[in-house]
Amino acid sequence: MTKRMEPLALTLASALLVAASLLPMAGAKAQAGGGGLSSLFGGLFSGPKADSPAPAPGANGATPWSGEDGASGHPLMTAAAIRQAAANFDNCVASMWPDAARRRVSQESFERFTTGITPDLRIMDLLDAQPEFTKSIWDYLDILVNEDRLAKGREILAKYKSQFDAAEKAYGVDRYTIAAIWGIESNYSTQIGDRSVLQSTATLACIGRRQAYFRDEFLSALEILHNGDLRPEQMRGSWAGAFGPTQFMPTAFKRYAVDADGDGRKDVVDDPADLIASTANNLKKDGWQAGQTWGYEVKVPQGFNYMLADRAKTMTIAQWEHLGITRAAGGAFPHPTDKAYLLAPAGAEGPGFLMLQNFRVIMKYNPAEAYALAIGHFADRLHGGAPFVQPWPRQERELSRAERLELQQLLVERGFYRGTPDGQFGGQTREALRNFQVSIGAPADGFASADMLERLRGR
Repeated sequence: MTKRMEPLALTLASALLVAASLLPMAGAKAQAGGGGLSSLFGGLFSGPKADSPAPAPGANGATPWSGEDGASGHPLMTAAAIRQAAANFDNCVASMWPDAARRRVSQESFERFTTGITPDLRIMDLLDAQPEFTKSIWDYLDILVNEDRLAKGREILAKYKSQFDAAEKAYGVDRYTIAAIWGIESNYSTQIGDRSVLQSTATLACIGRRQAYFRDEFLSALEILHNGDLRPEQMRGSWAGAFGPTQFMPTAFKRYAVDADGDGRKDVVDDPADLIASTANNLKKDGWQAGQTWGYEVKVPQGFNYMLADRAKTMTIAQWEHLGITRAAGGAFPHPTDKAYLLAPAGAEGPGFLMLQNFRVIMKYNPAEAYALAIGHFADRLHGGAPFVQPWPRQERELSRAERLELQQLLVERGFYRGTPDGQFGGQTREALRNFQVSIGAPADGFASADMLERLRGR
């Protein structure tokens, strides 16, 4: 999952399907989509409108482009604009040769890797896909942190012990976190995705609303192939170009990939030493603190001021303790001077967490809090840790997209929300909901429950 499509992206389709309140539509890999986690949440996107003409079958039986305007409303995502750009695809790809040459890609390599390339227009539907329903954070964790995946993770840790030993020594990143990323990103290399990275990034570089971003990804993919680190058949992955067991974007490969075993290639797909070391290098360069955990499950006292549960409101562990925060499993915090912020992903009725620097680093890998929590918890479980102590509010249901839109619209009507309702909940929606909760004397936890929607409706 590595770096990640710049701010307004989503890296795996899974990120789109996590509890809406946890996912600010931002990040990088978050929209890398298509491989890895996405297969775990298949079938949750709404299909074409009932009155849409049936699309023609795609090549090799693949799902074709719907032929519809994109949901974003962006002018480059209209059906007409997509068709026009697709008709100019060959010229667009050819126009990138001077930029490739400046990156020292030879003309022979450019022609070799781009000859015969065609656009994959199905990606246009995926680029603008909006989930009708979302997964709650507890369902997300149930799916990703399970006994089968943990058993496979323990096998991986034993099988590649020497490679994990070397990476820990070189980069100071613990093996359990690397193994957790490997397991959650691709289920230990079994769900990587099967789209051509070159075709996907070329398509997105020439068609749709993200062309400037994906032009860099496409050119970086060409560099990787020209340099001989990977072969075209190895560079297969998500619809947005993330590839390999820990899902590197091409630009992230350039920044973080290393040749750990000295064979002259940076192979993050089939070489365990390079894969493990490169992922560790990624986390280290993003600010990983060696020897520190990601955070702690905590108990939040009754009557707590949830306006303090904000990523921007960091305090020392000792200060949080002074406010009544305790470890959920009991015992003392090992480092009272560490700075942390409080996360309450399921509101006042669910568990709380104090998040340290390494949690923020995991969120640089994928900017979804639910993803980072899954990685941290999975790593703890691989290390012999216990499941979370406190129950989740499983009686709560996730709001549909129509209900999320309605909630935002009602917040606008009441003067709490100044954004444009889009059915996607990020920090601005959470803050608006908190302010509404304060106005009615409810815990200001920002949790978008069905009860909060009813109260906004005035029922």
